[in-house]
Amino acid sequence: MLEPVVETIAAETSATVAKIDIDTNQYLAAEYGVQGVPTLVLFADGRPAERLVGMQDEAQLRSVIEAHA
Repeated sequence: MLEPVVETIAAETSATVAKIDIDTNQYLAAEYGVQGVPTLVLFADGRPAERLVGMQDEAQLRSVIEAHA
């Protein structure tokens, strides 16, 4: 349900989006403390800046991205 929202934001903003399969990449899930799905981690200047867990609406995601642009 979240994927179309994320794809729209990726297409319409300068944000780079990477989707990670946590079953295949369990080490990344552990490294970033992912305990729930979906978990979105926003990076700013190469470092984690925000963490959002659960379904997010487009307005919320855009707001978080703009806050770190």
